[in-house]
Formats: sequence, C-alpha cells, structure tokens
Amino acid sequence: MKFINWLSRIDRRVIFILVTLVVLIPLLLRIPIPFEVGKQVRDAYDAIEKLPAGSVLMLSVDYDATSSPECQPMLDAMTAHAFRKDLKILLVGHIVQGLPLGQMGIERIAAEYNDRNVKEYEKTGNPHFHKEYGKDYLYLSYNPGYTAVMVGLGREIRDFYPSDYKGVSVDSFPIMKNVHNYNDIALLVSYAHGPIVDAWVEFAGGRFGQKIIAGVTGVNAPGLYTYIQSGQLVGLVGGLKGASEYESLLGKPGAASGGMPAQSTAHILIIVLILIGSAADFAVDIFQRRKK
Repeated sequence: MKFINWLSRIDRRVIFILVTLVVLIPLLLRIPIPFEVGKQVRDAYDAIEKLPAGSVLMLSVDYDATSSPECQPMLDAMTAHAFRKDLKILLVGHIVQGLPLGQMGIERIAAEYNDRNVKEYEKTGNPHFHKEYGKDYLYLSYNPGYTAVMVGLGREIRDFYPSDYKGVSVDSFPIMKNVHNYNDIALLVSYAHGPIVDAWVEFAGGRFGQKIIAGVTGVNAPGLYTYIQSGQLVGLVGGLKGASEYESLLGKPGAASGGMPAQSTAHILIIVLILIGSAADFAVDIFQRRKK
C-alpha cells in the first residue's frame, strides 16, 4: 500500500529526471522512429517540386523564437528544396523578431549548398551550383500593418518594399527583374504560430488567387484543415512531425527528424505517468472506502 501511495504522489523531481532522460537519450542516440508522410505534407512538397526552374517563392516568416523549434526546420527544408530546384526566394515577415530567424536559416542553407557543390561550380561555372544574395534570394524589409501590405502586394511589391533590409533598392538586384506582384509569385509559404495564415488566405488567396502553403505549429494546424478541404491552401506542414515528414521526402534529415524521437518519447512518458497516477489514486480511494 505504501508503494501505491507513493505512485499517487510521485515527487516532481522524479518526474523532472524522467523527462530529462527520455528527451536526452533519443537526442544523443539519434533513435529513428517509423512514420507515414501525410497527404497535406506531400501536397506541399509536390507543389514546390513541380515548379519550373527560375520560379519565385515568397517565404513569409510569421513566427518568433518561441515557435522556432517547430517552424524553423520547415523553412530550412523548403529552402533546401528551392535551391535544389533552382527556385528564387523572396523573404518577408510580419513579426519583427521572425525576420532574423528566416535570414539566418536561408544563409545557413545557402552556405551548406555552396560548400556541397563547390567542386561542381568550379568545374562547370554553372550558377545553379552557387547561390548568391540578390540573385537567388532576397530579404525584404519589415512593414507594419500586414493586411494593408498583403493587399498592396497584389498591385506592386515596390510600393511596400522599395528596398531590401539594408536599404538597397530592390531594382538593383537581378532577382527582382520582372517581379512586381502576385502574378509573378509562383507560390507563397507562410510559417506562422498565429492567425497570419488566415490573413494570407483571405487577402492574398481570396482576392488575388495566390497559391499558398502553410507551415505552422502543431497546435495551430487543426484549425487550418478547412482551408485544405476548400482548396484555399495547396499544402499544410504542421508541427515538428510535419517538418520531419518534409525532410524525409527531401531525403535530407535535419532538426525535425532529430527532434521527433525525443518529442514522441516525452509524450509517451507523460501519458504513462497520467495513467499510473490515475490508477494509483483509484486504488487508494477503494482501499480507504473498504477500510471505513
């Protein structure tokens, strides 16, 4: 009976130690877990895969550091996919803290891509094997009032983004040649932890017919399935699981693939602890009633 009483009142320090172990061990040992790729993630992957070389993607960083563990791997994977397909990237954002995260992610993926293909580039001189700022990707500055920006981009991008984040005119960059509005954007991807995806769907998708992919935190994903069913989103990548599925399709395991085992084991532990605590409380209650 003492053991059952202990189970019903497990010291929180024991729980902290258990959670630490079930998170650290999978991270350190890189334990793989099997999973199936969902249709929404595959649709997002296929939408980018089918774009012809030279097409322009607009990536909108609509999250901050609190959601970067879930959203950043999505941005990294899609950036790598875009570079592989020789697509162009315009980076925008409607959360000030998110733009540096997007910039760091793209710069890291560009550096990895260039390092991996340096010999091929030196041998052939083919620009496909070397990604450059202003030619293959561009960081646009922050503008407040995202609904006005979203509507205005349907007319002319330069009305809201006349310069890049350093104040250099966008017309001085090759990537902006013949790029003026949504008609010139093949696909828009919003990485978000809040309602900004809804605004993109309403103002860019509903008004201008812009094709949109959403990459969101796990808690926000269920609320966006109505847009998938209505065809207003062409793809949806939800949470760390969605990011790991995208990485598997890309054949490039990254942070999401490494984090999923730890997240899964932590969830299993929490469920087990809830069941143990509930069962122990039930047993203690029965024992006390019989004792009376």
